[in-house]
Amino acid sequence: MLRIALETQGYKTRETETGQGAVDGVATDPPDLVILDLGLPDLDGVEVTRRLRQWSAVPIVVVSARGKDFEKVVALDAGADDYVTKPFSVGELLARVRAALRRANAIDNASLEPVFSVGGLRVDLARREVQVDGQSIHLTRHEFDLLRLLVRNAGKVLTHAKMLRDVWGPEAVNETHYLRVYMNQLRQKLEPNPSQPVYLLTETGVGYRLVTD
Repeated sequence: MLRIALETQGYKTRETETGQGAVDGVATDPPDLVILDLGLPDLDGVEVTRRLRQWSAVPIVVVSARGKDFEKVVALDAGADDYVTKPFSVGELLARVRAALRRANAIDNASLEPVFSVGGLRVDLARREVQVDGQSIHLTRHEFDLLRLLVRNAGKVLTHAKMLRDVWGPEAVNETHYLRVYMNQLRQKLEPNPSQPVYLLTETGVGYRLVTD
């Protein structure tokens, strides 16, 4: 079903039934993106993700019937770029695929920071400038560091642990209240309606995502 849906949209696909086949396939003929189920007959999909991340940055979108929050966190922390829980619509999966491919194709150069725009939100990382509907927004250092992390991973689900580790350091990975406070502050400053965010979305029990369209 997924192969037909993807090929209808112009994507070329290759299929394998085993985790080792996926690892070998990425090594011998690198794809632009991997769609990975976790329930494989030889290697668990999380282990496949870990092995790929040892040497490959290929985007990985997990599709799985495992819908518990801790299972999503494990897969994302292993290196998956996104996690789609079964059952899902083809339209949702295609949107996640497009977002992952956009991230992979984006310029990632420390000397040339990207300018990110979605809706009325514009973030110039090089100039450290943030605008909403053309109006400049002042952010504190931690607010900007958090937004920069989200921009650099726009469209990708970031787990609480990764966000805390990258912004506040490894000693803060359990301080989830930091995220609640600062994400609330960012939403107050950036969202048209902070109680119904359209840019900074919550992935319940897992983390946060900055939308790309």
